[in-house]
Amino acid sequence: MTAETAKQRMKIFALNSNRPLAEKIAHEVGVPLGKATVNHFSDGEIQVNIDESIRGAKVYVIQSISEPVNDMLMELMIMVDALRRASASEINVVIPYYGYSRQDRKARSREPITAKLIADLLEMDKITRVLTIDLHAAQIQGFFDVPVDHLVAAPLLASYFTDHKITENLVVVSPDHAGVSRARTMADLLGAPIAIIDNRNVESSESLDEIPTEIIGKVAGKTCVVVDDMIDTGTRITISAEALKNAGATKVYGCATHAIFSKQAPKILQSSQLEKVVVTDTIRIGKEKQFDKLVEMSVGPLVGNAIKMIFNNEPLEPLFRSSIKK
Repeated sequence: MTAETAKQRMKIFALNSNRPLAEKIAHEVGVPLGKATVNHFSDGEIQVNIDESIRGAKVYVIQSISEPVNDMLMELMIMVDALRRASASEINVVIPYYGYSRQDRKARSREPITAKLIADLLEMDKITRVLTIDLHAAQIQGFFDVPVDHLVAAPLLASYFTDHKITENLVVVSPDHAGVSRARTMADLLGAPIAIIDNRNVESSESLDEIPTEIIGKVAGKTCVVVDDMIDTGTRITISAEALKNAGATKVYGCATHAIFSKQAPKILQSSQLEKVVVTDTIRIGKEKQFDKLVEMSVGPLVGNAIKMIFNNEPLEPLFRSSIKK
């Protein structure tokens, strides 16, 4: 099989969650997006049509499980069913943001484990592989019995700070004890120490009125980078910045992979003590959610390179070390 023939046997399809990112990924791979249409019946049912032959092709479907979460999940499930019935040889689902991941264990009685439920649904649909970025908890990979390629955005996010010379007198901060591993990874990339905000009150993460007062590590006179996997309402990273400023930090930056930005998050972040909020485009950020302090980095090259490596049966290890820029 020639290289050109092999390329023709790869198909990349985008659904409705984040078409701009899908276009960047397809451009990086060098394959045009496949032809498919997604329609809704008057009662909300979703109809997917694949408008070209995919028989025997290795297909990559790009879809974040983001707002509106349930619609995006059903689009993905229905698309996979259509691809399987159209005789695709492989169905690789590319999920830049894996929704429902925050419920990854039973923390209280009578709670569901939705991260496992989504994995079960996708496997029931007979997917071949999952490609995703910065799961809320790394152990979610173990919920699948098909291969999972778990990419990390830390090198990309770190490149913003190195490119803008924000590396002197720097401390990387975890907003709570659960995020220490994430902060350590970023600190290693930036050659900086870490600090931890001793936030033991889960409820305070949703309230701007309760600012933690205890910080583990030295932040006085330092430039701080607060690292998280996602920003939802914006309150946790905002109170983290407030706590660091109260402890004597000179500047505070925030960074996270997934910009959910629900409710009044853009307004809260813009009026916070944060200098900049650095995120990626795993979730499409509409114009209504843009604000002056926002910096958006694209994971298009990262995911595009990963798809090429997977297609060519090459290891993804280099992607965990490199800083692929926008």
